[in-house]
Amino acid sequence: MNDSAQETRTVVVERQISHPPEKLWRALTQPHLIEEWLMRNDFKPAVGHRFNISADWGGVLDCEVLAVEPNKTLSYSWNLVHQDPAFDLRSVVTFTLTPTPTGTHLRMEQSGFRPEQRRAYGGARTGWPQFFEKLEQLLDRTD
Repeated sequence: MNDSAQETRTVVVERQISHPPEKLWRALTQPHLIEEWLMRNDFKPAVGHRFNISADWGGVLDCEVLAVEPNKTLSYSWNLVHQDPAFDLRSVVTFTLTPTPTGTHLRMEQSGFRPEQRRAYGGARTGWPQFFEKLEQLLDRTD
């Protein structure tokens, strides 16, 4: 295999959120809140926990918690098993929360998109900003 076959792409979305890290952390780690802004899930914030995220389009993502540092960092695998290599995704999603004077700087990075996965990469580039809009709306209406 040549080096170009090993290259992967990453989607990064950053937002300034006008809520403290603790509130944002709850929205990133409580299943009923995750469902409101992302998708149905059986998430638990424990390293090694395997969980699924079910998408409205019928896909089921197989995930595993890789890192948990409360109110700071959350990372998990985000995999979609598919026969077609263009859709057989093996990626990692990492959320980083940094306190700011006006709330929290949220950085999301999803890495692992192979060159033939243009559609999945494009979907992530479009999808994550939409998820973050829903996340901010959720934060604005909850305590």
